Amino acid sequence: MSERRCPKCGAAYTDAARFCARDGNMLVEVQSKGATPTSPAGSGTAARTPTKPKPGPDRAASLTGQVLDSRYQVQKKLGEGGMSYVYLAREVATGHDVAIKVLSPKLATDKSSVERLRREAGLAMRLDHPNVCRILRLGESEDGLIYLVMPFLKGELLSDREVKGGPMAVAAGIAVLRQVCAGLHHAHELQIVHRDLKPENIMLVTGEPAGDRAVVMDFGLAKERRADPAIAKLTATGIILGTPEFMSPEQIRGKQLDARSDIYALGIVAFEMFTGKLPFHGRNAQEMMIARLRGHPLKLRQLRPDLPEGLERTLGRALESNPEARYATALEFADALSTFHEGGFLSKIKEKLK
Repeated sequence: MSERRCPKCGAAYTDAARFCARDGNMLVEVQSKGATPTSPAGSGTAARTPTKPKPGPDRAASLTGQVLDSRYQVQKKLGEGGMSYVYLAREVATGHDVAIKVLSPKLATDKSSVERLRREAGLAMRLDHPNVCRILRLGESEDGLIYLVMPFLKGELLSDREVKGGPMAVAAGIAVLRQVCAGLHHAHELQIVHRDLKPENIMLVTGEPAGDRAVVMDFGLAKERRADPAIAKLTATGIILGTPEFMSPEQIRGKQLDARSDIYALGIVAFEMFTGKLPFHGRNAQEMMIARLRGHPLKLRQLRPDLPEGLERTLGRALESNPEARYATALEFADALSTFHEGGFLSKIKEKLK
């Protein structure tokens, strides 16, 4: 049997509660070990809380073949990053394949890293759209591993598709971009900004009847536009979160972000999709950030003269240095892109959103 526990005050819940009634923290699931015995009243002996064993340094990196938390049979490692390891696993109870993102034990002891992961789960659990990867569960194993469970998506990352296939044809590229716009719009409607949109965070799910489905991944740097002070403190440390090559000018400056910052990042993603190059030159990330602050991106047709002039203008507006000059919403960007592809895409999305 599992229970949910507040990571701050330790209060336990066995019902369907998701947040602590005492302090509002999101609950994490832990394996219930039964009731902790308490001392008789007046005995003068304090109840002893069992100490949770700490995971070994290699535990999170070597889960293949093991059963995590008595409920997930880990099949193989899919990848790893600075903060986490990602595995393909099978849920024992249902037989469904899932992807599990396990926080590195080195970072599991860092309160800010753990808070970021919990914040990621809290935000992503609110997302429910075919073009966004949702979080199914946030859990904590008996030996202290903190992990996220997500649907396993079969396909390839947009970054890998670009490496293998080179610059995309107009129709294929716009089909991907419009789907990403739809997913971003859903998040923006919930006051969530991605903040780290890049080809490595866009999955192309293959094998579906309607063709490849673009799914926006990893809302790990996502931030609610109306963040409470506790969340705001996490990103007000002077450290800019995000990937330098795709940051908007306002993100580089540490300004408040909204949907238009994601639109700017998607404009850079689009430029790279169609040309295989970034729209700003620089010998390193710092020089490219300075180029973006100066606001002079390359023209799309300088690199691919065969592309429509209107597409160049569309991406140019997405890449405006001043957010006020960009598209106000992701749907507006999708509408502009639909000019270069048959089908009333914008109207279909609006019908789905009703």
